[in-house]
Amino acid sequence: MTNRRQVLAWVSAAAATARWGAASADTGFPASRYVGATVIDALGGPGTFDPGAPDDAPLSPRALADVKASGVTAVNVTVNAVGNGPDRFEKTVDSIAGMERELAAHPEVFLKVLRAGDLSLAKSSGRMGLIYGFQDTSMLDGDLTRLSTFHDLGLRICQVTYNRRNLMGDGCLEADAGLSRLGLEFIAEVNRLRIVLDLSHSGRRTIAEGIAASKAPMAISHTGCRALADLPRNTDDASLKALADKGGVAGIYFMPFLRTSGQPHAEDVLLHLEHAVNVCGEDHVGLGTDGTISGIEISEAYRDWFRKSVEDRVKAGISAPGESPDVFTLIPEYNEPLRFKKLADDLARRGWKSVRIEKVLGANFARLFSGVW
Repeated sequence: MTNRRQVLAWVSAAAATARWGAASADTGFPASRYVGATVIDALGGPGTFDPGAPDDAPLSPRALADVKASGVTAVNVTVNAVGNGPDRFEKTVDSIAGMERELAAHPEVFLKVLRAGDLSLAKSSGRMGLIYGFQDTSMLDGDLTRLSTFHDLGLRICQVTYNRRNLMGDGCLEADAGLSRLGLEFIAEVNRLRIVLDLSHSGRRTIAEGIAASKAPMAISHTGCRALADLPRNTDDASLKALADKGGVAGIYFMPFLRTSGQPHAEDVLLHLEHAVNVCGEDHVGLGTDGTISGIEISEAYRDWFRKSVEDRVKAGISAPGESPDVFTLIPEYNEPLRFKKLADDLARRGWKSVRIEKVLGANFARLFSGVW
């Protein structure tokens, strides 16, 4: 038997197939396959830019419409304040509470992902799965028992570091002393709780030691290839290969670090994806945009906001080389909700087979997440 939500999902899928069909007539990725694919953004989230809205403002009608239009099955959404600082535990709890409010307000749009089957449920019901993730461990304050508390609240993906050194180890901007003893204990607890270990933003040695220490496959959810752009936020080939050998998946982002200077474009994303697949194999590469589902209008208000945002990150000591007030955290050609469909079209035109495209769109991360959870 089918329920009303499943019927609506199928109707929406049929409409999407018709809507995208014309755009895909020039040998792009078939619209019917995109509708049927599991599409995962391993770092991102819903939201639109509104310079007058407070940080805790509810999602706008446009943001919700863009979620439904995107075709994205699930997204790893950050629910913590990154970097070292005061009140990180309290701020993280507040952030989770805000996300819970959105889930309660829009059950027809979102599904909280807690177990492997929820990815399939999100897909079949036409909703976007929200996977709670941390991009740091500063909110733990060295107390690993808090991991269990956050797991009970829905945490399913957790990074070790965010650029700077913390109690667990060194981020990518440090001298790279690797993991601390507490960091090794953290990884053991992450494994015990079946939380996905995320090594994004980590230093090379931290990544290597994390891969060696973990008893489960792990993610580098949002990164680029250092062989193509030698910047600290990107990952070198040896680390990418070690990640793949352990069963992990690397997500390529839509960030300034895809180039050493200037605004990155679609060609940069495609080159990093191709390099990552050559190094890791097609079963170990995905997408983690580090951006919003909705597109961004590059207005003067946005330019002013973005410039201040970069300045604030520099003052806080968490800005990485490659960040610039003149280089936006987006890919112009993919600056819209259907970015993954456009990317799939571009990959198809470069000769990628549909099965490989589907793996990168989300099947690889779905396998990793489901296996750990």
